[in-house]
Amino acid sequence: MKIRFCNFYVVVLLMLGISSSLSAQTIWENHRSEVYPYLYRMAQKGLIEFEDIVRPVSRKQIFTWLQELENKSDQLLPIEKKELNFYMQEYRPLQFTDSTAKVSFGKKDANGRWRMLSIGSKDFEMHVDPILSGGQFSGNTSTFRQVSNGVQLWGQSKGWGFQLYYRDWTETGTGLDTFRSFSPQTGIIRVGNSTARSQNHSEIRGHISYSWKKASISLGKDQYLWGYGENGRLVHSDRAPSYAYLRFDYRPFKWMHFQYMHGWINSNIVDTTRTYGTGTIGVLGDVRILFVPKFIASHSLQVTPTKGLTFALGESIVYSDRMDPGFLIPFMLFKVYDNNRSFNNLNAGSNGQLFAQVSSRNHIKKTHLYATLFIDEIRLSTMFNPQRSRNQIGVNAGFSATDVLLPYLTVGAEYNRVNPFVYQNFVPAQNYNHHNWLMGDWNGANSDRLMAYLRYNPMPRLRTLLRVQSIRKGAQGSIFDQYFAEPQPRFLFDLQQKRTDVFIQATYEWINNLYLTGSFQFIRHSPTGRPTSNEHLLQIGITYGLQ
Repeated sequence: MKIRFCNFYVVVLLMLGISSSLSAQTIWENHRSEVYPYLYRMAQKGLIEFEDIVRPVSRKQIFTWLQELENKSDQLLPIEKKELNFYMQEYRPLQFTDSTAKVSFGKKDANGRWRMLSIGSKDFEMHVDPILSGGQFSGNTSTFRQVSNGVQLWGQSKGWGFQLYYRDWTETGTGLDTFRSFSPQTGIIRVGNSTARSQNHSEIRGHISYSWKKASISLGKDQYLWGYGENGRLVHSDRAPSYAYLRFDYRPFKWMHFQYMHGWINSNIVDTTRTYGTGTIGVLGDVRILFVPKFIASHSLQVTPTKGLTFALGESIVYSDRMDPGFLIPFMLFKVYDNNRSFNNLNAGSNGQLFAQVSSRNHIKKTHLYATLFIDEIRLSTMFNPQRSRNQIGVNAGFSATDVLLPYLTVGAEYNRVNPFVYQNFVPAQNYNHHNWLMGDWNGANSDRLMAYLRYNPMPRLRTLLRVQSIRKGAQGSIFDQYFAEPQPRFLFDLQQKRTDVFIQATYEWINNLYLTGSFQFIRHSPTGRPTSNEHLLQIGITYGLQ
């Protein structure tokens, strides 16, 4: 069954109109915003209930948490109070009472936050800011320069919210590929005439959203993160470039939260049956190239039975070839539906996953404990039988404790393990990736990572980080072994390399969205059967606007 996009948009518009009661609009906050670690820390001190298993979260919700902290200011440290006032400049709603538009250019708004352009009236509000950055990376294997420019805007009108983020990057120098090849850096899609020493790429994100009393729906292109992880996430991460998706959030009760997402992702596999000649006498290859369509659907339910304790259970599915309206139903059991539509034929089915998260905040004073389970494939009847088990799963567990010895000093550790063949599928168009970048943990299958870290804010808005991690990475293995080998290849079979990282970073947010950054990274590579090598990279930069 095919569904035309015009009909799909009609369905979306009907969903947007299911309620006439208006509430504050949904504007999604950049998932890299520094307000997230601030709220994260306040939650593990038990001062707020920060719901961030799914990011990004809305500016409206961020303000609600900040307002709650404002009402508890007597419990905050002096630095925390100053940072709270700083974030209120950004997130406190502006009040417009006049129906005539008020236009401001290059001035501070009523909260004291400078903006390039603001337009506001009783029923409409829009803000526009530039994006500019420059950075230098220097090391023994990579030396390059990054510059970027762009624009970001957001606005709202009655129940509607809209936003746009565009940024164009130019990188020149050496080591451009190795910088992202095995790291948590977000993947890129090159544009133009890129070379080994020069490349250009851009990022565009945007949403149009509608909100009512207990729910919101959004159609946009953005990152979608799920779960906890200090330096990567098992389920949905920002390793892959952003993609277009439909998002639905519903909160029937304060202690229950349901999320749904359907995304359009790229297989990077040419569909030879649909690719056709253009008859343009050899111009640009005389061919129209079409890719195999690829999609992802994901939903999860979060339950908070008591303050600080959250359980979440979710399911996702990667499918290809054509969009299926069954996966547009937020409450559908995806795997069961897929088995029905494919007649339980593996060759006709899709790639499904299950995942779960448990989080405990402040049950041990000022401490956050968490664990994630990602199930790509498992054979329950033989899961404890080493000869016949197929435990293709990923797990992570970690903790962070704050105000340890010093106010605002946070100490944490995390272990992350991904078994062989996780994220892989015998149908290449259904691998757990987008533009060939993993959508889960950047380490990939057959790997683990152990880390410890310190975070410290010696003064308001100055954030420092020391992180040490040890990584092991095995071979990818064959599709035949993935589906038929008994016993399955052991964890870390055909060990490829061991690696030790030391990372030091300092970031200072001078004014809202103006960042001065510096970092140093040391990496020791120990590839199997080859000499050990060392790599170091020093970075300094200035940015107005987040990545």
